[in-house]
Amino acid sequence: MGAFGKLIRTTAFRLTLVYLFLFALFAASLLAFFAWNTRRLITEQITTIVNAEASEINEIYLRRGLNGLGWTIDRRTRRPGANLYLITAPNGVSVGGNVDSLSPGVMATTGWSETLYRRLDDNDKTEHRALVKVTELSNGFRLLVGRDLDERRRLFGIVAKGTQWSVLVVIVLGIGGGIFVSRRVLQRIDAMTGTAQRIMAGDLSGRLPVGRSGDELDRLAGNLNAMLERIEALMNGLKEVSDNIAHDLKTPLTRLRNRAEEALARSSSEADYRAALERTIEESDGLIRTFNALLMIARAESGQARGNMDDFDAADVANGIHELYEPLAEDDGMTLTVKASAVPVHGNRELISQALANLVENAIKYGKPSAAAQPLGVKAAREIVIEARREGDQALLSVTDHGPGIPEADRKHAVERFVRLEASRTMPGSGLGLSLASAVATLHGGELRLGDAHPGLVATLVLPARAGERLAAQTQDVPQKVA
Repeated sequence: MGAFGKLIRTTAFRLTLVYLFLFALFAASLLAFFAWNTRRLITEQITTIVNAEASEINEIYLRRGLNGLGWTIDRRTRRPGANLYLITAPNGVSVGGNVDSLSPGVMATTGWSETLYRRLDDNDKTEHRALVKVTELSNGFRLLVGRDLDERRRLFGIVAKGTQWSVLVVIVLGIGGGIFVSRRVLQRIDAMTGTAQRIMAGDLSGRLPVGRSGDELDRLAGNLNAMLERIEALMNGLKEVSDNIAHDLKTPLTRLRNRAEEALARSSSEADYRAALERTIEESDGLIRTFNALLMIARAESGQARGNMDDFDAADVANGIHELYEPLAEDDGMTLTVKASAVPVHGNRELISQALANLVENAIKYGKPSAAAQPLGVKAAREIVIEARREGDQALLSVTDHGPGIPEADRKHAVERFVRLEASRTMPGSGLGLSLASAVATLHGGELRLGDAHPGLVATLVLPARAGERLAAQTQDVPQKVA
């Protein structure tokens, strides 16, 4: 298909033709109405003039008789641009006037009519059209007074020609404007199509061009670019996960196989086999936890968990996590406290609880204060604080420890999957805790913030707060709990 064929098949060009037809039809109708009204006004004007003159001549005839009538008609026919006058005897013979001939039967009936005529002083004997009125006088005489319609014809011709030219100009300009608009739209669509083809070929970095006009195509391109950025991020995340799984899970799987092989080769008693199986089960449980965390992250990032959202109090989640992990913290020599006030939120309670639990587990695992980092004579704080509070239209669930923390330069990198900083590589774990917390926060329209506790780390889930009337009524009398 050629360029012109593509052009005329565009929606913009077709819409232009439709609007052009409607506009041309409207313009033609408007001009036709104007022409019809102009014709009617001229006819009314002629009728008024002829009526007045016929009445005047009839009065003269009544006062002066036939001789006065003849003298009046003769004088009026000599005026420049004179009207039409004709007096006929009862036998139909002309006895005065400036009309040479009329259409047959005009003088036979009285009243108004349009007729063809020729003037006596018209040398070329050309027939013209006139609007005439025939009046019957006394003694059988008849009087015709009329006016030429050439002025009406010329004016109507001017309007008709103007209508033709106007419609022609509208059509030409409309088609030209349609081609111009269609070409611009087609150029932008072709640019979008080219970018889409590059993206389908595998170049996910391609973006649709966005102009400065801010029109509907620019808004569409902006939304599609945002979608492409999201798709690119998901694909990069998928590639990263695949690479990380290949690297980080290869080691425990290899270790699992080596232990099973070692048990087969070296174990000589039931106790040896049992110990080998227990180590294998322990290693398998770790792999299962890793895969469960990956599935939960994928579920959160894909938005599948949005169907299980409900209203609940974030303070209840904080208190529940505190009760669950307080014994574990005490076993590690840590103190776990909670500061929770009523904060209604709307979300997936299971995922938010899991995200907060991951933050608490990280704080217990990595939040032990370093004696080297404390000033001399100052006892290191071994407290972990869970806090639920509201700031404006945001609900904050934070976990604060007084350990080594995370350097500011590494905080953005720390929320990626399977990332474990140098200080935590000696501790067991998969590097998915912060990734899950970040994915859950993003699912709920929030974010995970990592800050400095001076010393230590403050990990905060920032979620949109919900002013639920029912939930607020249930929790408005609940005092702040500090454990």
